Amino acid sequence: MIEDDEGHARLIERNIRRAGVNNEIVPFTNGTEALAYLFGLDGSGEVSSKKHLLVLLDLNLPDMTGVSILEKVKANPHTRRTPVVVLTTTDDEREIKRCYDLGANVYITKPVDYENFSNAIRQLGMFFSVIQVPEI
Repeated sequence: MIEDDEGHARLIERNIRRAGVNNEIVPFTNGTEALAYLFGLDGSGEVSSKKHLLVLLDLNLPDMTGVSILEKVKANPHTRRTPVVVLTTTDDEREIKRCYDLGANVYITKPVDYENFSNAIRQLGMFFSVIQVPEI
């Protein structure tokens, strides 16, 4: 999970857990650390080739855009099939289209009010409980 707002990150994790998803969630608050995890010390991405990953990505991060992270993940042969779920407050149609064009699997706009946000995350948790992640 790449999310710089710790309150949102806690809410996301809590509701994913409520949906019965017990997979490890590795949280990152910036893109630099997330990319280092995904691509490894040598930067090749091979470290991720044996992991079953799903990236939950905010677009508004302090050090780089989520779009640039999405581009890098989808351009790398070891991570290109990794499902990426964009979860962000950005609801601009051009940005949504751009993310899908770059290979995002799902784009979810975070509702502004807490109750709708919680409901959206609960539904996302149910989605995670049934998604099939391909072998890389």
